[in-house]
Amino acid sequence: MKLTFWGAARQVSGSMFLLEFDDEYRVLIDCGTDLERDYSEEKTKPAYGIFPFDPSLINLIILTHAHIDHSGQIPNLYKEGFEGQVLCTKATMDLGEILLLDSASLNQRKFKAIHDSKKRSKKRKDIDSRELYLERQVKEALENFVPIPFDQRFKFKDDGYLTFIPAGHLLGAAHVYLEVWENGEKKTLCFSGDIGRKNYPLLIDPQPVPQVDYLITETTYGDRHHISENKPEELLAEIIQKACIDIPGRLIIPSFSVGRTQAMLFTLNKLYTDKGFTPIKVFTDSPLAKASTRIYEKSAKLLNKAAREFRDENESLFDFENLVYLESNQASKAVSNHSEPCIIISASGMVTGGRIEHHIQANISNPYATILMVGYASEGTLGWKLLNGERKELSINGEKLPVNANIEKIDVFSGHGDLDDLIDFVKSQDKNKTKKIFLVHGELNTMQNFKNTLAGIDYNQVEIPEKGETYEL
Repeated sequence: MKLTFWGAARQVSGSMFLLEFDDEYRVLIDCGTDLERDYSEEKTKPAYGIFPFDPSLINLIILTHAHIDHSGQIPNLYKEGFEGQVLCTKATMDLGEILLLDSASLNQRKFKAIHDSKKRSKKRKDIDSRELYLERQVKEALENFVPIPFDQRFKFKDDGYLTFIPAGHLLGAAHVYLEVWENGEKKTLCFSGDIGRKNYPLLIDPQPVPQVDYLITETTYGDRHHISENKPEELLAEIIQKACIDIPGRLIIPSFSVGRTQAMLFTLNKLYTDKGFTPIKVFTDSPLAKASTRIYEKSAKLLNKAAREFRDENESLFDFENLVYLESNQASKAVSNHSEPCIIISASGMVTGGRIEHHIQANISNPYATILMVGYASEGTLGWKLLNGERKELSINGEKLPVNANIEKIDVFSGHGDLDDLIDFVKSQDKNKTKKIFLVHGELNTMQNFKNTLAGIDYNQVEIPEKGETYEL
């Protein structure tokens, strides 16, 4: 059996791991979009369309969860010749549908931008048009998704079994536990996907996995701890008090539409329902967030005990007085004229495109506005600049603007486990029985620090694979 790391190798995004068995059966674990790829610097093109392997030779995809950096290239794999199935949980299938269709909608606009640049005799260097699938390709791919329940041992080949184990992080997210037999020998592997954190709003805690021979684990927070220690509702109440009640201001929250927005809406609902907090107008400015919220509501049985009990008592996890979903771009822009204190939650969380850019641009110079960053942002993004103190002046869509708004940050809504959570995940494995631990899905310096941390507790069989590196297992 061979394992090749084709994505999330020494970087955060683009998870894609190829398992090749001795009988030439090939499984791809995740097929994600590389959000850090710089097309303008590429000197060589992939061997097969946009992939470094022949998609027609892949037999199966196993998907850990719905986020685009894990699922975003699945339609392209079909477009390039893949004919197999995608195994995932039901919630991952539901969220994957709306996320992939949203990507297709964005791709449609990118096609138009490429067409317009050709008319102006300019070549777009930041886009490879071969990666741009449309709604038709998404729907063709979704016809081959097969939902598998959590904790059910599923036979995916004659001598191979798959079990999805709850990972927290996102509704439906799973650790992938594999049992395979080759030449009469049993081998076990676990692909962590993204590891959630304990006591997260809505989601259950990540569950332990059985002992394995090979562990492939994410490392996003492999060198740091979460800063925020108070409960989410306490932290959010404190910020709302300062931003919208002590002064008649507005609170702008960049947030990912799937997962993080639902955690915040649930926390606001608890504040208004259980704590009697003054219901301030909340604008959720993302059609994708609205669709995601419906999926969370109908999948309540997968949520943690506190969320289920709250729903039983209050009938809804997310609906509360003064909550408004904005559908059209016109409605989104009209919020700029809303004169009363309000909260605006909009995508994307890193402030890379989407409606949030308009809200930041309209409010960054307003001393009565507060911008609350609630999670990780990649270096170079506008979100990263806000998080890292570039606050005297910012350029947004070509316009230089003074930063007069108050910038706050909390990480209590981050869906990733921190250093302690990652250590706990690895420590579920007996260091004398695990043959190899592979670190993926993190920045290189973070992986190196996490490797050193593991060495300090006598886990010495640790590798940091390079992209395209193959290991015999």
